[in-house]
Amino acid sequence: MKREIIDASQLELEERVVSIKRVTKVVKGGRNFRFSALVVVGDRNGHVGVGVGKAAEIPEAIRKGKQDAEKKLISVPIDEIGSIPHDFLGKFGSATVLLKKSPDGTGIIAGGPARSVCELAGLKNIRTKCLGSTNKQNVVLATIAGLSSLKTPEEVAKLRGKSVEEILG
Repeated sequence: MKREIIDASQLELEERVVSIKRVTKVVKGGRNFRFSALVVVGDRNGHVGVGVGKAAEIPEAIRKGKQDAEKKLISVPIDEIGSIPHDFLGKFGSATVLLKKSPDGTGIIAGGPARSVCELAGLKNIRTKCLGSTNKQNVVLATIAGLSSLKTPEEVAKLRGKSVEEILG
């Protein structure tokens, strides 16, 4: 799938740190401690990205994660009720996230890692279910993979050479 490049400098991005892990490397002189930060950024208007930063200090890891996330922004199709156009399964590694379209008034029904992505993408009504692995990094990446694979009815109609009315029934 072709990815469009989104310029992060023109968007008002909000960041959320999903997880911070202390990682250890054992060397001859003892142990080296570093930190790994998983950061999600979004403008709450259809753009969201995720990045991982690693550094000796936590603030530096978060800054690197934010920079990485800004490079990997995707656009998410959102319908008129603030939901997704259709149900979809996002997969990454052994984590699978089920994304379900929901009626107005549902809100965001999602676990921690998937909730961060959905909120920062600007979705208002969505249900998600984590299937398989519950590793935070894999769940976030599976959610991003699912959201980036969504197609609007207009895109589907164009691909099939039909009108939007024929697609929607």
